[in-house]
Amino acid sequence: MTAQIEERLIYLGERLGMCTEPLNDFFTFGGSKPRFARTSTALWRNYVGTWEFVNDRLYLIGIDATMMDGSTARLETVFPGFPDRVFAHWYSGELHVPRGELLRYVHMGYSSTYEKTFVIDVANGVATGSRTVQNSIPENELNGELAVPEFLRRKK
Repeated sequence: MTAQIEERLIYLGERLGMCTEPLNDFFTFGGSKPRFARTSTALWRNYVGTWEFVNDRLYLIGIDATMMDGSTARLETVFPGFPDRVFAHWYSGELHVPRGELLRYVHMGYSSTYEKTFVIDVANGVATGSRTVQNSIPENELNGELAVPEFLRRKK
């Protein structure tokens, strides 16, 4: 599996990438999944959701996707009657937000390792806590070299 494009998250006014897919739980629990067109091997779910916390409540505020007929998907494509935002009451779990430098690139899913992971705990769409996890790469995996290809290193 190819490394995947992150979901988008607006948290305390900051735009972040998120390596969690809360909308998949909606589809798993029986929500109707539209027939999104496959546009990239880096996007196996065929859409990118934009999420936002408002007063500790998680909302889906946008979907970036193309339908099989070539038309542009909108939030109402998945949630008829909800053009602007949908409260993510179906989601309980952890939201993972990578932070800092990329330490190790893995060309699969969300398996790359960053300096830190900001984790937001969510229960039925409401944030219940958060924490920051400091990540590292064991020295025996590095073989004395940086585990990130040059083209992926972030500029400071």
